[in-house]
Amino acid sequence: MSAPPPPEFLQAPELRLRRLLLVVTGSASASNVPNWLNWLRDTYADLDVAVVATRSALRFVTRDALALRTDHPVVVDAWDDCTRARHVEHAEWADGILVYPATFHFVARFALGLADSPALLTLQCTSAAIGLAPALPPGGLDSPAFQRHWATLAEQRNVALVPPMPARSLTTGRDDGWVCPPLPEALRRLEERRLGLVGEVETVLAGGAAA
Repeated sequence: MSAPPPPEFLQAPELRLRRLLLVVTGSASASNVPNWLNWLRDTYADLDVAVVATRSALRFVTRDALALRTDHPVVVDAWDDCTRARHVEHAEWADGILVYPATFHFVARFALGLADSPALLTLQCTSAAIGLAPALPPGGLDSPAFQRHWATLAEQRNVALVPPMPARSLTTGRDDGWVCPPLPEALRRLEERRLGLVGEVETVLAGGAAA
């Protein structure tokens, strides 16, 4: 049986960000997102959360289940569902963006610099902190291709990588699958990166003022 997450992974971190864009992609772990949205509302009363779901995510969770738990319409990550430049709006609106769960395919597209969906174009263009929490099939974490993409994203200054946890695969029945850690841990890593970016800006501004 999969080991439970460390207790610190379940502790709600202090958040100063006020606008969170949550991108949900097509892993079976997407079925847990409505419960986490409930937790967000109960834990962070002032946090404004907007949700983008890929079409593959909607195989595992309904748009209504997500929409009932946020004050914004749930956006489908497809150009034909996009009536205006949502990638610009989201890039400018969000204090932080969290991809939870992120599939192997989504991670690869992001790392390769692709922008073939509104959410990916948002990620490629935003200056906000981005958290990436993969959920992977058996063998996915050790795949040479995934490791290359992971290393590429580790070099991006505004990206916080959230390593997956071992879990029982729904297909094999063995503990050889990989899931996102609990949402509090993903938020903690996202907030750490966001505060790091803020600190970098403040350092640059202080240097300019001193000059």
